[in-house]
Amino acid sequence: MTQTIRVPATDHTTSTPLTTRALLACGAAAGPLFLGVGVIGGLTRTGFDFTRNAISQLSLGPLGWLQVAGFLAAGVLLTAGAAGLRRTIGHSVGGIWAPRLIGVFGASFLLAGVFTADPGAGFPAGTPDGPATLSGHGTVHMLSGTVGYLALCAAFFVLARHFAARNRRGWALAYRLLPLAIIAGFAGSATTVASFTAAAALGLLALTAAITQLGGQAPPTRR
Repeated sequence: MTQTIRVPATDHTTSTPLTTRALLACGAAAGPLFLGVGVIGGLTRTGFDFTRNAISQLSLGPLGWLQVAGFLAAGVLLTAGAAGLRRTIGHSVGGIWAPRLIGVFGASFLLAGVFTADPGAGFPAGTPDGPATLSGHGTVHMLSGTVGYLALCAAFFVLARHFAARNRRGWALAYRLLPLAIIAGFAGSATTVASFTAAAALGLLALTAAITQLGGQAPPTRR
């Protein structure tokens, strides 16, 4: 008599593929990496003052290539994270537009890395102690950051819908309020640059939290 041995079938709908997990890990790492490079640069480079200078200005001067690399690396990682989210939540509420908007956010970092900010407020060392004069590349840098963070705020609103659809009320409320806090921080930059820096950091870290949270859910079944 022949005995049939049944091998349990693997449920591919309840596990996240390794490639998808790697893409999500890239997206989650983007914010901490960029901020880490910026904080270290700001603390160690002569003439830089977090209350007067934006992290973007660390792209200038002899060691500016380090911050440029930070911009480019963050852009690549964010783009990878957007692809990972598309695989994870692509067939659910907000699953189409959230990854697209985060992809725009990633592209803004690539553009900001290529087109550097203008010197000003005493940095790099030896720069006149006054506001930056807006050049062509400085304008592109500023506009790319503006568009990128507007896209991120829109992505947070979309993700709030996604969390609400999954009955994650706390997360949904947080991601409805986050864009307001970020915009308020940017508006406060007219008084102090630190307000802008704090708002930008909040956006990056909130995105890391969202990607980490969403990475824990099973990808949708593809038909």
